[in-house]
Amino acid sequence: MTPRSALWAKPAPQDGGVASGRVSLTFAALLLLSACGTKTPPTPPNLQLSTASLTFDLQQVGTESTAQTETLTNTGGLELDINSLAITGDAAADFNYGGTCGSKLGAGASCTVNLTFAPSQIGQRTASMTIADNGVEVAQTLSLAGLGGTTGPNATLSPTSWDFGSVAVGQTSGAVAITLSNYGTATLEIAGISASPTFEETDDCTTLASRENCTITATFTPDTTGNFSGSVSITDNSPDCPQVVTLTGVGGSSGSCQGQGEQCYPGHPCCAGLVCVPASTRAFCEPGNGKATVPLRERF
Repeated sequence: MTPRSALWAKPAPQDGGVASGRVSLTFAALLLLSACGTKTPPTPPNLQLSTASLTFDLQQVGTESTAQTETLTNTGGLELDINSLAITGDAAADFNYGGTCGSKLGAGASCTVNLTFAPSQIGQRTASMTIADNGVEVAQTLSLAGLGGTTGPNATLSPTSWDFGSVAVGQTSGAVAITLSNYGTATLEIAGISASPTFEETDDCTTLASRENCTITATFTPDTTGNFSGSVSITDNSPDCPQVVTLTGVGGSSGSCQGQGEQCYPGHPCCAGLVCVPASTRAFCEPGNGKATVPLRERF
């Protein structure tokens, strides 16, 4: 330790000048302050995930996958409090977790969460895990996804039913896209796809390998008024062949009339209280005011 007297020692005078004790004291104090330095405060706790999402491959319904690991790291300079881990979402019950994470995570430390997937039904299954903590971002979310499947070929349809609503007689509805997916382990061989009368279908489906899908497009063209029901039917080599999409629709003007200011022509009459009024090369629905109406046999 430096003797107290050394801090107060007067420097030898130079060039005949007078030594200054005050100057020596100030210099010594600066040296001490410089040696001590300034302490930087620690950074706040911060939780970092090793990945933002985990995806599980095709897993047979009723069986559990091998675990996938998510690493949680506290990149801050203070201890992190992990308040809760929870899985939520439509298929939350299909995902389970364990691991080494407790309620505390020291500065710079890591722990692991092991997640497994046990699908309860065939198809795409999704959920998310939320980790609540006292870090900078308060909570982090891990997205979870997996495919529930079966052994052999599989044919899964979405949607399984469709209502076209009211369509004017002689007109064709908008199309609905039906997805045919194979969530099985073997190739799905498609022998044929057909639609009931009044409904039509087009498709690009032949064979589907495991995890593949194709699209069936269906439309509705009523030839008379009234209620219609039918289906699109798929014949293939899956155990539950054939697969059926139920289709319904109504033929008639009810619900398909044109409102004020809309164009009117055969099959698209004006709604009650409106008349079809010619305007240049087209006609539009306007309130009845004595103007001549356009015969519906003409189309503009």
